[in-house]
Amino acid sequence: MHIGVDATCWQNNRGYGRHARALLSSLVRADRENRYTFVMDSASGIDGVPTEANVRLVRASAPTAVAASSNGHRSVLDVWRVSRVLSEPSFDLLLFPTVYSFVPAFGRAKKLVMIHDVIAEKYPRLTLPSVTARLLWRTKVDLACRQANAIATVSEYSRLSLLEHFRLPPERVFVVGEASDPIFRVMENPQPTPRLCSLGISSRGRVVVYVGGFGPHKNLKTLVSVFAHLAAQSEFSDVRLVLVGEHRNEVFHSCFTAVEAQVSTLGLSERVVFTGYLPDHELVVLLNLSSVLVLPSLMEGFGLPAVEAAACGCPVIATTASPLPQLLGDGGIYVDPMRSEEMVAALTRVLRSEQLRERMREAGIAAARRLSWESAARQMMGVIREVAGR
Repeated sequence: MHIGVDATCWQNNRGYGRHARALLSSLVRADRENRYTFVMDSASGIDGVPTEANVRLVRASAPTAVAASSNGHRSVLDVWRVSRVLSEPSFDLLLFPTVYSFVPAFGRAKKLVMIHDVIAEKYPRLTLPSVTARLLWRTKVDLACRQANAIATVSEYSRLSLLEHFRLPPERVFVVGEASDPIFRVMENPQPTPRLCSLGISSRGRVVVYVGGFGPHKNLKTLVSVFAHLAAQSEFSDVRLVLVGEHRNEVFHSCFTAVEAQVSTLGLSERVVFTGYLPDHELVVLLNLSSVLVLPSLMEGFGLPAVEAAACGCPVIATTASPLPQLLGDGGIYVDPMRSEEMVAALTRVLRSEQLRERMREAGIAAARRLSWESAARQMMGVIREVAGR
């Protein structure tokens, strides 16, 4: 069977791109029954495509990873060019690893679309600031749901959310999980890299870390307020808050300026660090040095940064509006993102108790080990066989 893959999100540095690169690489290496062609609209990162897959490069005025932003959209011509290739009769099945880059396809091939979550549907104004952006998103997702022979998502939590929101038949929606990359591991003697040192991050003192985007739904203003409450107490005078994530060339909706202003207004500029984007080889060091990772989002479809932190032995405080309570178990403490007092209490407990951190560390490492991209690839292969056999 010839499978065409919409790989136009390959270059994205955020969750969609990380997920696509890890899942697709594992998939094509594990699947010896089918052949794969990755359809891409940029040569950037093309050398990272596994050799087991063919690549079909489509000309575009702007790559999807840049054009499909919260305040913009791909040109009709660019969408048509990708659609035309994916509609070719040589394909038996089309795989869209994210609905974010979906384009309509009209060939004979069956279609499998991944929808990671319903965050944009539940919090449209926090993710898509303009009326036009929200209309285009709804149109794209509705069309994807209609065209798809099956839909995959990243967790049972997201599956139930999709079934409820889109009222889809349960037999059409499957779970294909995620995992941390093997680079995320416990390091014997982690030492800050020169870049981390330049940001004032050392092996001394306690670090509260956040990893992800600066979209309003990530709830970072609440996290900063919670940290301000702790920072005013003498027992936490050594604690710093480190916020990791792209904020200069962000294509998704961002409230970075508001968070930065809040930090300044609260007099926390010496205690809060904005690192910008960190490559994995530096992020793994930071997670090994951190006392706890906080993921305070209003909703997460999976919560990969929390799983990556757990793999590094870093305790996690995460939103209950996610699958993380089931994924990490005792490796985390789970709080209602709308109740800042729960976050204060959880952070206070974790920062005060080295014994609690050690218990969470051991449980988190064990939980993260149960997840693998090889397992996710096997799940996807099962879904492909199911769709092909219908």
